[in-house]
Amino acid sequence: MALSPRLLRPKASGGYVASDADARAYITAVSAADGSSLETAVQRAINDFVGGCKADGIWSSIKASCILMGAKTLAGALTPLVGPAPTNNGPFVSGDYNRTTGLIGNGSTKSIDTLRDNNADPQNSFHLSVYATAFLPGASVIGSDYLIGDVYGTGVSGIAQSSTQVLAYARGIQGVANITASPTVGFWGVNRASATQITSRSGGTTTTTSSTSQAITQRRIRVLASNAGAGGTPGEFGTQRIAFYSIGESLTLALLDARVAALYNAIGAAL
Repeated sequence: MALSPRLLRPKASGGYVASDADARAYITAVSAADGSSLETAVQRAINDFVGGCKADGIWSSIKASCILMGAKTLAGALTPLVGPAPTNNGPFVSGDYNRTTGLIGNGSTKSIDTLRDNNADPQNSFHLSVYATAFLPGASVIGSDYLIGDVYGTGVSGIAQSSTQVLAYARGIQGVANITASPTVGFWGVNRASATQITSRSGGTTTTTSSTSQAITQRRIRVLASNAGAGGTPGEFGTQRIAFYSIGESLTLALLDARVAALYNAIGAAL
């Protein structure tokens, strides 16, 4: 007699099996990179995040993403949730990674190449997001350091910071969207869904700003990156720490914010 699909499904740590296939594949890949299974509560948090994003209708818009928390090792943390595996530039070492707060970088010797080009998504359908858990900017020059972005050129996209200010761009002119005057920890996102405006989100607030879409100079999107071409010098970054990033087509930032915050809190509670 043939076994049912339920009986054939592989079991994870503690007997838990993620109900979502994409979450299950990610958990399996992270566990393999770590060399041991993730705790059941961490697996549940990941499953709830992926399933929740699908329920909200935003999952398909995420084209490249890493959950830089929860994994037991740096290799596990750099395992992609969606899209290509980011390049370990720097290189990062195990001491740069914390399971509950993410990966720390300095913008010069330690940054992430996401291996996704800034023009891989439609001109007027695009988002970037990060979840910052330690926000300690060092430079006074705005635009020289990026939490995430394609760093420099025409049609710039990114979330840039100085010691006092954070700006968000999405295929537009630098400096058009000041989304906060006080860098703080938490979710940061920028989204373009039209040729005439962008939305940005931080501190639980979404702001809409007029911003004319510009043609893109093709560049690679990087995380925790420094840009000497904007007037700064490499190494001006403070010790930033990121627990999540995503890149892709336009989506509702408030929905992604809520899902990432719930994921962060659940992993923190589990560990």
